[in-house]
Amino acid sequence: AIISASATEDLYVDNMHYMGGCLLADNLSEATVMFAFNSLPPDPAIVGDRWREMWHERLRGSGLWLDTWLSHQRRDEYWKPASVVEDYSQVQIPVMAVGGWADGYTNAIFRLMENLDVPRKGLIGPWGHKYPHMGVPGPAIGFLQEVVRWWDHWLKGKDTGLMEEPMVRAWMQEFVPPSASAEDRPGRWVAESSWPAPHIDHRRYSLSRHHLVQQPHEELDSYAQPLRSPLSVGMFAGKWASYSAVPDLPYDQREEDGGALVFESDPLTEPLEVFGLPSLDVEVSADKPVAQLAVRLSDVGLTGEATRVTYGVLNLTHRDGSADPQPLEPGRRYRVRVDLNGVAQRFPAGHRLRLSVSTSYWPLIWPAPEPATVTLYTGVSSLELPVREPRAEDEELRPFGEPETAPPLEVTPVQPGEHSWRVTRDLATDVSTLEIVNDQGAFRIEETGSQIRRSTREWYSFRWNDVNSVRGETQTVRRVEREDWNVEVRTRTVLTSTPTDFVISAQLDAYELDAQQGDPRVYSQNWQRSIPRHLV
Repeated sequence: AIISASATEDLYVDNMHYMGGCLLADNLSEATVMFAFNSLPPDPAIVGDRWREMWHERLRGSGLWLDTWLSHQRRDEYWKPASVVEDYSQVQIPVMAVGGWADGYTNAIFRLMENLDVPRKGLIGPWGHKYPHMGVPGPAIGFLQEVVRWWDHWLKGKDTGLMEEPMVRAWMQEFVPPSASAEDRPGRWVAESSWPAPHIDHRRYSLSRHHLVQQPHEELDSYAQPLRSPLSVGMFAGKWASYSAVPDLPYDQREEDGGALVFESDPLTEPLEVFGLPSLDVEVSADKPVAQLAVRLSDVGLTGEATRVTYGVLNLTHRDGSADPQPLEPGRRYRVRVDLNGVAQRFPAGHRLRLSVSTSYWPLIWPAPEPATVTLYTGVSSLELPVREPRAEDEELRPFGEPETAPPLEVTPVQPGEHSWRVTRDLATDVSTLEIVNDQGAFRIEETGSQIRRSTREWYSFRWNDVNSVRGETQTVRRVEREDWNVEVRTRTVLTSTPTDFVISAQLDAYELDAQQGDPRVYSQNWQRSIPRHLV
């Protein structure tokens, strides 16, 4: 039996293909973090005197993950062996897939529930990339108790009642004003006995010139609405997979909507609950062979604040899949589907649905190689929402236990950390920058006497609307100190692009820190790579 807290299918290395063929800034961020952790030494207290030899072997083999990932921009044989979608029948044991709405992996849970042919359970809470018993945003749950029930059933043959419960259980989120951080998300648990769920109604909202119209009585006029969004759209998008370590949730979407086409419903006359995978069926044309769409669904409150509920992105060259993307023929009209991330959300009466469409979403996705104008045709385009009516049996669901954990590791703070998410624009140079600081400071583990220092900083910038001025940079510091063992690894990775290539510049430096000898650098490696763009 498997328990997957990130859903086995959506690996970091494969997220470009599950995000509509778009390169994510998180590819750079996560590649760099893995780069740093893979370069750390083994502990001499565990492996003995060979630690230095083992460390240098590890340093030489750490590799530049981002180089490998960018060398495979299509869904080719590099990615396929790690992906469940290639053959669901290969999974022949029970699966429990767990995720959170603020994380980046929940869509895989829906796919697993729909396509696997084994006993399976899906659990989705409001959490970011954390285990549910430590989940933020809360409420956290007694996840370890659920794990024990799962293992007791499948490994010990105990009757825990687990498999008599619904297949999918999810947190139906209530509206909250937009904020980049949240301790808790109000809502309630709902459940479905199978997936796709027979009780969910797929309701269509047609796009008129500026409105979302439910079930129009007559055919709507089709308007050609050209769009070329500024690169600033996306600076308040938050992180693809929230770690809840910095304020990394999406902010008020009014900050983004000035550069987007906006379609808004009339005020809702009664509450509307959505559970599942929304999508936009849209007719478009473009003036360049490569263009992108970013689609956001927001809940507009009574005071006009817009809280992003879900979103989806599509590289239009991947409109028929990522295995064999095809360039757009300028001027030709295409019918495409943009899938939005799965969601469970209650829209209160009096609120409005807002659909926002843009051609950029930096830095969440890397921009197309040339500025492109995409024309969207209304009347023939529509938004599909999976609408679920509240049901009395939701109130009868077995409550989860209170969160339980092992006794926390005893640590002593040594150096304070810093967590921030800053957006700045220099009007003198027209350069806008998102700076992310995730500095955990330093702490001492009392059991071993080890002192740990961890810091990651990221910068994502662009100049005006120059798509080839975008730049992503990450820097990490990882240090371990204990008596006569004092080591540090520093990494720096810069990703830029031209119309034809991605350009990577990276450095890895390792130190054995000694007060008498200064800071001797014992290993250093630099990379400079230029990788051709393939319709990305």
